[in-house]
Amino acid sequence: MSSTLRSNEKSNVSLREEHKYYLVVQDCSINDRVTQKSAKLPKGRILMLNNERGHHMSNIYGTSKSKRFVSVQCLEQPYPIMSVEEKDIQEIDENIAELLLAIPNPDERYMLSKDKAKLQKALWIDCGTKVKVQLRTGEEKTPGIVRFKGPLLQSNPLSGLCFGVELLDEGWGRGYTDGCYQGKHLFNCDEDCGIFVAFDKLEIVEEDDEEDGVLESNNADILDFNGKPIEVNSRVSTYIRNKIEFGTVVFCGLLPGKETHGYFVGVDMDNQLGDWDGIYDGKVLCNVPPDERILLLKIKDVMLETTPGTQAQHQKPGIGSSGGIGERIASNLYKSKSKGSEDSAKSLTDTHSKFSQSPPTRSSLQPSLSNENRCHSLPFSLTKKFGPDGSIGQGLSSSVQSMMDLNIGENQDIEVTGTPAKEQHSLEVGSLVEVNENPPLYGVIRWIGHPLGVNEQLAGLELEEESVGCTDGTFKGLRYFTCASKKALFVKLKSCRPDSRFTSLPHHPNQIERCNSIAFGGYLSETVKENTPPKMEKEGLAIMVGKKRGIQGHYNSCYLDSTLFCMFSFSSVLDTVLLRPKEKDDVEFYKDTQDLLRTEIVNPLRNHGYVCATKIMKLRRILEKVEAASGFTSEEKDPEEFLNILFHHILKVEPLLKIRSAGQKVQDCYFYQIFMDKNENVGVPTMQQLLEWSFISSDLKFAEAPSCLIVQMPRFGKEFKMFDKIFPSLELDITDLLEDTPRECRICGGLAFVECRECYDDTDITAGKIKQFCKACNTQVHLHHKRQGHKQRKVCLPEQMADYAWRQCCVPRQKMKLFAVLCIETSHYVAFVKYGPDDSAWLFFDSMADRDGGQNGFNIPQVSQCPEIGKYLKMSPEDLHELDPKSIHGFARRLLCDAYMCMYQSPTMSLYK
Repeated sequence: MSSTLRSNEKSNVSLREEHKYYLVVQDCSINDRVTQKSAKLPKGRILMLNNERGHHMSNIYGTSKSKRFVSVQCLEQPYPIMSVEEKDIQEIDENIAELLLAIPNPDERYMLSKDKAKLQKALWIDCGTKVKVQLRTGEEKTPGIVRFKGPLLQSNPLSGLCFGVELLDEGWGRGYTDGCYQGKHLFNCDEDCGIFVAFDKLEIVEEDDEEDGVLESNNADILDFNGKPIEVNSRVSTYIRNKIEFGTVVFCGLLPGKETHGYFVGVDMDNQLGDWDGIYDGKVLCNVPPDERILLLKIKDVMLETTPGTQAQHQKPGIGSSGGIGERIASNLYKSKSKGSEDSAKSLTDTHSKFSQSPPTRSSLQPSLSNENRCHSLPFSLTKKFGPDGSIGQGLSSSVQSMMDLNIGENQDIEVTGTPAKEQHSLEVGSLVEVNENPPLYGVIRWIGHPLGVNEQLAGLELEEESVGCTDGTFKGLRYFTCASKKALFVKLKSCRPDSRFTSLPHHPNQIERCNSIAFGGYLSETVKENTPPKMEKEGLAIMVGKKRGIQGHYNSCYLDSTLFCMFSFSSVLDTVLLRPKEKDDVEFYKDTQDLLRTEIVNPLRNHGYVCATKIMKLRRILEKVEAASGFTSEEKDPEEFLNILFHHILKVEPLLKIRSAGQKVQDCYFYQIFMDKNENVGVPTMQQLLEWSFISSDLKFAEAPSCLIVQMPRFGKEFKMFDKIFPSLELDITDLLEDTPRECRICGGLAFVECRECYDDTDITAGKIKQFCKACNTQVHLHHKRQGHKQRKVCLPEQMADYAWRQCCVPRQKMKLFAVLCIETSHYVAFVKYGPDDSAWLFFDSMADRDGGQNGFNIPQVSQCPEIGKYLKMSPEDLHELDPKSIHGFARRLLCDAYMCMYQSPTMSLYK
């Protein structure tokens, strides 16, 4: 969809109804709109002013002199309507809300909301904009061009804004689409050359950058490294006619009428340059003496000069809003080019025989010191003498000198003994290396590449010790990385060898690629194409229990391993997910995802009891293809985020739950998060109590009886547990939580016609139970003066039902059975699953239970029997409350104290789904 069409649509919408949007700026408590009971809401959520309160009620209202509340609707599933305190939210523009909604993680969203410059630049991105795309965390950005801008999925009332990018040059073939998303053709490109991302993965390529070939940092366009506009009096450098010029910032700000163009800087140059008098569009932006002129530049065209060891050069008449800027500071190292410099470096060609050993395993990139952080700075040389034009003099050790010769146009090269060139590819950014000097130079590779005008691959090293002539990460006037002064050395990559002092220590490989390497050859699992139902009881135990059983964990995958094990190891309630044929509007990788899940994960798990990490990494790579999803191959994620991406965006699973709030439209979702206030009178709540409390306080009902119910425990983040222990009810009775279902009168057992939410906590009538009554009992109960003000609600029943038909028989109960519990402790997820009907038929699964080898070794998953759980689940909640958690034996403590999600199934209902 073009920007013009989008803007027209927005203008039409604004004529109908004006919306206001908010960002939650701190973790806070929110109030249910009906009951005013509170729940927790994390920062980073996007809210919309609720316009459904009615004309007679204000959207913003006060409950006291000090508190003001706003009635809002959350723009994420299940779109609840709530009241939030005004101090906890911040109003944002609709276009900003669209950008942020495309970021799935609320914490990341909140952090990005504070980066005003990045948001401003994102607003400029349109179809045709040239960009660089972050495909994977830790990798260099890939060039591309924006071909689509708009929402991928239309949701009401606002959708996240995503960008479709055609990858160019080295990015060709590294995408996952030809411009289609879920059957819709959004733009055209070659197969696997397109990608859909949110704004945080994009960086605009400025036209000036392409023309001049300037190397810039991804955040130096507008901001300095502290995320702030450049301060007045800062020293900066810029390129003018292929020459570095230095100056002092006397103005930094937005130009009147050109605010969308970003920041500009006024620079008082050391050499008289520029013609700006400090006035723009008739407004004085900074004070410039009448006989002075300064240079006005875009902020992206200057680089902060941070080189230490500078000295005062000269002073010029003061310029600036305060009347003076103090002393002039210029780079001593830069000025010394014409004076010469001494260096004690000797020959680097005396390669010791120990360097003929094979280099170490490839090490993972370190994004914080990658070559994305390049910026302009001082020229570098490691030599005894500088030529008058900055060229390199004699006296260098030969490997460094031969590298420098490339810069001054000589084709002559000096052969260096050592590892063959093809083996040098084992050295990467982050590798510990040495250069054979006397004494040897030790350091870590911070950059690898080809500087401008150099045909050979160089390595930028950060040395352990300072060395004369070294820099802080610059070479020939360009910055390639940042380190302390006098520690950056640039040499040919083939002159580097693995650090001999650490040859016996493991190195840090690229864990994503390593998972697919021959290193995992001894841990591979089989593919099973035949549909395999779960094997239960003794047969299941024989297959599943032991070491190297379950799903192998690797590189922060425990959230995914444990969730999959819970859902599929001993239950078939979700098997329809594996069998639905592909439809026209499914994503192009739907079939690949489904086949991978069925034949390489679920069937092998049930048939052989083991799935290797390589198969899970394939799934993690697919998850990263979706919208703005990122980090699934390397970062810790939450199970609910995984389920949402897999079920909603890829497999388009029919929602497991259909829930109605206070007679409103049915809301679809895949799991239910319990929101509630902590009840101090309850020591150990049961899952039955928690679910009923949450439904009563939020006035919810199941519109349909679910076949699978996934319930997320009441928590406030991963660390905060509302209750020390939770009793996972083996059976959930959801009869009283269903609408349009016959229910028993709480007093006489007849057919109930009336429900009273306000009687729920009444201690005189079975406290803590949902109350519904027949007509006679309802009249009797509400004659009491304490209950005369209660508001009852009719129970929805089929018209043909009559009271007498149910007096002689029991009302059928809708019950669900617990089949798995997902637990978390110190950010590590584990699983408990039930493998049979006995109370003691429990298994414990940990995908990273043991380790084979050290840092470069492998996780060994393990499945263990834990029959002791049955003993604790037979105890009453009151008895459990008296137990010290430290006294709970075996794995039972983790089940009772660390529950994160409980999974229930209805064997009867699953036959109809």
